Amino acid sequence: MADNPHELSALYVLDVLDADERARFEEHLAGCERCRSELEGLREAAGGLALAAPAAAPPAALRDRILADVRAEPQNVTLLRPRRSFAVAVASAVAVAAVAAAVAFGVWAASLHHSLAHERAAVAVLGNPDAKHVAVQGVRGQLVVAPSGQAALSVALPAPAKGKTYEAWVVDNGVHRDRLFDGGTLLLAHRLRAGATVKVTLERAGGVDAPTTAALVSAHV
Repeated sequence: MADNPHELSALYVLDVLDADERARFEEHLAGCERCRSELEGLREAAGGLALAAPAAAPPAALRDRILADVRAEPQNVTLLRPRRSFAVAVASAVAVAAVAAAVAFGVWAASLHHSLAHERAAVAVLGNPDAKHVAVQGVRGQLVVAPSGQAALSVALPAPAKGKTYEAWVVDNGVHRDRLFDGGTLLLAHRLRAGATVKVTLERAGGVDAPTTAALVSAHV
């Protein structure tokens, strides 16, 4: 189980924790109002997704193909057989749609779990009373560095154009690729130490291995 049980709400809703992890999380849940509230929101979101999913239908040509096969069979075949075959086909199509919906929800929940953990970590850095606040050059914003070296960058950048993304870099004994983001607040992947510089460039979607444009943002720790 993760060191921080608050990060397991989405995985608990998906029922992917093992028996020991589930028991320990439920023990934590009994005394944690925050996690209970988060679980309620996740369950409501899951229910909303289920209701929003369009009804699954078999392919348009399926019924005609089945009826054609039936006509080709001997006349002593009862009418129950094609009806049963068509019903089984419909049930199969619905089952496939249900599995697809479950997979989609799993991807969404995993993404949500990661996003929530990322946001909480960024907020923790920004709100740390012992953190160092560094003004950035190029745009309005600041770089906040906790005593541990964990850092969050908060800048006022416009949304990147289609096919573009902002990419953060940490310059410290070399230029290190950090994370992609759309402007706003970013929790850096690298921990910073005195003397490091954080820069942001505009790159193609998906990012690059080394900066290809001039820095739009720069902050020196």
